[in-house]
Amino acid sequence: MSISAPPDSAAAVDLAAPPDLDVQLGLFRTATRIARFDEKYRSLMTSGAIGGMYYSPRGQEFAAASVAAHLRRDDYVVTTYRGLHDQIAKGLPLRELWAEYLGKAAGTCAGKGGPMHVTAPEYGLMVTTGVVGSGLPIANGLGLSAQLRGTDQVTVVNFGDGASNIGAFHESLNLASIWRLPVIFVCQNNRYAEYTPLREGTSVDRIAQRAAGYSMPGVTVDGNNPIELYNAAGAAIERARSGGGPTLLEAMTFRFCGHIMGDQQVYMPAEELRAAIAADPLVRFRAQLAAHVGEDELAAVERAAAAEVADAWEFARTAELPATSELTTDVYAATAQDGATT
Repeated sequence: MSISAPPDSAAAVDLAAPPDLDVQLGLFRTATRIARFDEKYRSLMTSGAIGGMYYSPRGQEFAAASVAAHLRRDDYVVTTYRGLHDQIAKGLPLRELWAEYLGKAAGTCAGKGGPMHVTAPEYGLMVTTGVVGSGLPIANGLGLSAQLRGTDQVTVVNFGDGASNIGAFHESLNLASIWRLPVIFVCQNNRYAEYTPLREGTSVDRIAQRAAGYSMPGVTVDGNNPIELYNAAGAAIERARSGGGPTLLEAMTFRFCGHIMGDQQVYMPAEELRAAIAADPLVRFRAQLAAHVGEDELAAVERAAAAEVADAWEFARTAELPATSELTTDVYAATAQDGATT
């Protein structure tokens, strides 16, 4: 873990201090639900039962679960096309999420967004964007809205290491700092920007180092250590909620399944991938918890997650497709005069 912060940053936090056991079980439960959804979805794609584009977050479960554990329903989250873990961690019901992924009318966007554009404002999931880095300026807009309305809502924007190299990243951090916006910039650094290793496309060893140029705290933590990330995220979210301004939080993690479904990962050293999978953070954290809560309770969590995913899949599988009338719904706005559209 490394921290670079301006003088007015929050006091140092003990990142290793374990939260209550109930919190730890909650992190395990969320991460397990994410992993089971992902595994089921990939198995269906592999078998040919479903098709489409899919960007697996397997291996990055805690990068979402440990941050979202601090968020209220009315807080905002912006994520990317590799966003299943962020969507589930924010509280989206699995039935509606499955339906959206399959393009069904019962989905969060009536089936018109699909996996790359899931949106559910009623749960605080404001945008899933398919354009690298484009969520950062949107997050500033959400943060500015909360600031102008005088609420204590915060916005978390998730992005990968590659997004830190585009102009919108630097513009967004600069503006958020100037206006002290309640935004937490969470870089889920999985070491690869699509097919390019971090070391070949980024000028710094740690993305959080770039925070110093924008007078905000920059924190790098082990994103596969749920407790360390939970504590770091809690400090950053509390700072934003209390008016202290933004933080750049870098969670070092690893993606197990490549950039996109079907990626053969030939650009990645085989031993690196094997080592990452062998150190699966979900398996490691389960072993940690087993010493405190016992096998029966953890197995019950896993059975419940599997049953919930199976139920959601069956619900989505048999749900109706959107009606043809949906082609123009949410496209044209009704005028105040006689209900005509413009």
